[in-house]
Amino acid sequence: MKASKLLAQCLAQPEKLKALDDKALTAIITAARAERLLATLAHRAEGLELPSSVQAIFRDALIECENVHRTAMWEVDRMQHALHDMDVRVVLLKGSTYVAAGLPAAKGRQVGDLDIMVPRDQLDAVEGALINAGWEWVKDDPYDQQYYREWMHELPPMIHNARDGMIDVHHTILPLTARPTPDAQAMMDEALPLESGTYILAPTDMICHAAAHFAADGDMAGGMRNLWDVHVLYAHFAKDGAFGQQLADRARHHGLYEAVSRTLRMAQALYGTQIAQQFSSRLSMLDRLLLRRVMARDGWGREGYVITRFAVYVRSHSLRMPPLMLARHLWIKWRKSGKDI
Repeated sequence: MKASKLLAQCLAQPEKLKALDDKALTAIITAARAERLLATLAHRAEGLELPSSVQAIFRDALIECENVHRTAMWEVDRMQHALHDMDVRVVLLKGSTYVAAGLPAAKGRQVGDLDIMVPRDQLDAVEGALINAGWEWVKDDPYDQQYYREWMHELPPMIHNARDGMIDVHHTILPLTARPTPDAQAMMDEALPLESGTYILAPTDMICHAAAHFAADGDMAGGMRNLWDVHVLYAHFAKDGAFGQQLADRARHHGLYEAVSRTLRMAQALYGTQIAQQFSSRLSMLDRLLLRRVMARDGWGREGYVITRFAVYVRSHSLRMPPLMLARHLWIKWRKSGKDI
């Protein structure tokens, strides 16, 4: 059995870990580490009687995750300090949201870059304030700068010159050249305030964003973790029986119904997510292809299915921009890579 499939089963039903032999435990731990799900698996396994070596690995993963969360919240604090003189609504996105809001999806969740969303008409002012506070561009190539500023949903990525903390400043959730055009202003308007002064997306928008990132934009790298986020978030929010209809309505408003539906049924296939009747649970041929890519990890942490991964990679780029624009972009990047060499 592929290690990724076994990992998915043990995340959904952690008691299965107790029946695994040493070889299988090694494979699943290796796959979980590669998928950045080791601390999540460790959280799910708390209280189980497992070999002492496994318990030690899980304990270290949870300690490391706590440190990552602490660092993530410090980066949020520093960002707020940099923008404290501005009258701007800052919405946290992705992992920082889950940690700052204390959502169940934060349990064991690794957090990388700090992702925020601000109104598009305040991008220049926010960028200037961050630069004054020590952040600088990761990509200073003129073409890369133009690519992000004209076509993408975010500024070029920035890194702090003292802490190496990365920040991505979004003004919407999908590239401007993508076919779906989510209503970023509605997301900003209905964001929910935290005591710290930052905001988080409303529950329906949070899942729409996760689905957009997974099904309408990405090449499925990190797909197991993304689907786990959706699985946990949906289970948490769906305690309100009206949530399924609210999510379907909101997804249609953003042009993301297909992406949300696909993400939910793939989460159901992988983790057993109990989704509402407003969303189809029948897997299409494309869904099965995408699941094959998501579950490509073997017991050595390597990704297989090279052709499938390449096909999904090409698909992800085709979703981001029209064919002629994509061809021009890839040609320029190819020529530039040769010059760099």
